[in-house]
Amino acid sequence: ELADITYSTGPAKISRDDTKRRIVVGINVRNRDLQSVVDDVKKRIDTNIKLPSGYNITYGGQFENLQSAKARLMIAVPIALILIFILLYFAFHSVKDALMIYTAIPLAAVGGVLLLWLRNLPFSISAGVGFIALFGIAVLNGIVLIEHFKELKSHGIIDIEERIKRGTSERLRPVLLTAAAAALGFLPMAVSTNAGAEVQRPLATVVIGGLVTSTVLTLIVLPVIYAWVEERKLKKTMSKKIITLIVVFLGISFSQAQELPQLSVEDVYQLALKHNAELKASQFKIEESEALIGSAFQFEKTALYYHYDENNLATNNKPLNVVGISQDFKFPTVYFSDKKLNQSKLELAQSEGNIIQ
Repeated sequence: ELADITYSTGPAKISRDDTKRRIVVGINVRNRDLQSVVDDVKKRIDTNIKLPSGYNITYGGQFENLQSAKARLMIAVPIALILIFILLYFAFHSVKDALMIYTAIPLAAVGGVLLLWLRNLPFSISAGVGFIALFGIAVLNGIVLIEHFKELKSHGIIDIEERIKRGTSERLRPVLLTAAAAALGFLPMAVSTNAGAEVQRPLATVVIGGLVTSTVLTLIVLPVIYAWVEERKLKKTMSKKIITLIVVFLGISFSQAQELPQLSVEDVYQLALKHNAELKASQFKIEESEALIGSAFQFEKTALYYHYDENNLATNNKPLNVVGISQDFKFPTVYFSDKKLNQSKLELAQSEGNIIQ
């Protein structure tokens, strides 16, 4: 006999990872999210199993992918928030308006977290993606309100309270319809029980809950913040006007308190001539007319040309090279007529200047 054959218990396959022996236990998860299943498994193991020295448990597979996705989500969410604020600033060209609309984001986050808690759903990757989508949708209501408030202000409605009442009442239906359309679109995902619903439910739950709270609170909180900002702006404007009036009044009083210099009639006349805008314009016109007198005898520019004459050939049967100079002249009487015209304009300008003086 070459060997003894016996039956005994042992591992069906020996696996190694990083030179260490490894045993893989795999399970399928259905109708629950992966994070909550792993949390329950950890609790059971910590409670009922005491591992010997040198043994450890790691969770891989889809859960490992989930952990890496969470790390990426911690970067994606702040970037999304920053981009939303930048786009709001580009839309309104005002940091105050962008911050007022930005208040819809924490209001929406409250509703998303609250509805997740009421439905006993954990914060998963799909819920994080839902928050990113929610933040982009939630600011739409604020944009609609603030834009209409500014439109009413441009139409002459100065009173802040009247502007808020009218703007809120006129934009109530568009705001509610915008939020309702988005929420109803996510409703089938929120109540779905089919395969893959454990991924869809947190996303839809976050969006629906956030839209409900952000819509209600935006209609209440945003007008209050807008009124506070506008009142502060109005107070600053009024204070600047009051300070300007005080400075002007003090300047007038100080100038009146000083002793006025005595001026003769000739001094007053010279000051009037010095600061008379019509007289200055007349002097410029006279100078222009004087400069134009010499321009009556200006000739056109001399032209120098060079080309080939293909119609006439030289003795070598090649085109002739033609070089020439041309100068255009007007009839002599035209130049004298232009000079007389410029002299007449000068005399007319001098007469107008004498009349103004």
